Amino acid sequence: MNENRIIANNGSSIVIYTADDGNTQLEVKLEKDTMWLTQSQMAELFGIDRTTILRHIRNIYKSEELEESSTCAKNAQVRIEGKRMIQRDIPFYNLDMIISVGYRVNSRKATTFRRWATSILKQYIIKGYAIDQRRLDHYDELKDVVRLMSRALTLH
Repeated sequence: MNENRIIANNGSSIVIYTADDGNTQLEVKLEKDTMWLTQSQMAELFGIDRTTILRHIRNIYKSEELEESSTCAKNAQVRIEGKRMIQRDIPFYNLDMIISVGYRVNSRKATTFRRWATSILKQYIIKGYAIDQRRLDHYDELKDVVRLMSRALTLH
C-alpha cells in the first residue's frame, strides 16, 4: 500500500492508503497517538460487510474485552440526504478495536492483517522493537537529500 499524509490544523492527521493496484483507498484518521476508523472503513479494510463489523464490535463490548468509552469517539459529520444537509454523529474506533475486530473476522484480507500483526508482535517480543523497512528506506533518501542541500548551501 502507498501512503500520503495530510496534517490538519487541529494537530491530527489523515493518512490516505492506496492499494498497490490503485483501486482501494482508505482514509485513516490519526489522533491522540492512535488511528481511528469507522465501521465502513473497517469493513473495507477486512473485505466484509459493515453489519458483520458491527456484530463483532457489539460482541467485543458485551464480553468486556474492551470498553466503549476508551475505544470509541463520535465525530459529527455533515451529509447531504436528498436536498437536506444532515449532521450525524459517526462512531470512530481506535486501533485497539481495529485489532480486536481483525482477529475475529474470517476473510482473506483479515487473514493478511492477522499475519502482519502477528509478525510485528513477534518482532517486539523477540527483539524488543520492530522496524518498518519502507520508512527506514525513505529516511536514508531524506538523509541523502539533506546532505546534498547542505553541500550546495556551503558552496554558495
